[in-house]
Amino acid sequence: MTTANNKPTFAPQLFIPSGVKDISFYLNAFGAKETIKLLNDDGTVHVAELSINGTIFHLHEEGVQKGRLTPAEANGITTLIGLFVEDVELVMNNALKAGATLLSPVQDYDYGYRQGDIKDPFGHQWMIEKKI
Repeated sequence: MTTANNKPTFAPQLFIPSGVKDISFYLNAFGAKETIKLLNDDGTVHVAELSINGTIFHLHEEGVQKGRLTPAEANGITTLIGLFVEDVELVMNNALKAGATLLSPVQDYDYGYRQGDIKDPFGHQWMIEKKI
């Protein structure tokens, strides 16, 4: 997929456990907007499309039979999501207030980035960062 400026775009799909009804963490932590939400018959989330400042990502109900595991089922992570923002501290604080777990505090690194790591309530790890 490419955009109007002919650059490729990525839309990660984060697997969440079956039975989840509340995905408000992403709205509260990152200011995400929900653009699509498809529910199962019991009202739980099957798939949701969210956008952070126009960048799309999806939450999708786990698919164990297809090897689509949540971090808890995989007993680890397979992807670290880098979220570039203007104010790293603000976003980290919002995420922590919304229910994230702090993995590493914000700090500046020799390679020119300011970053901190969190884990969201579904076990996905996010690196909140900016170039300095």
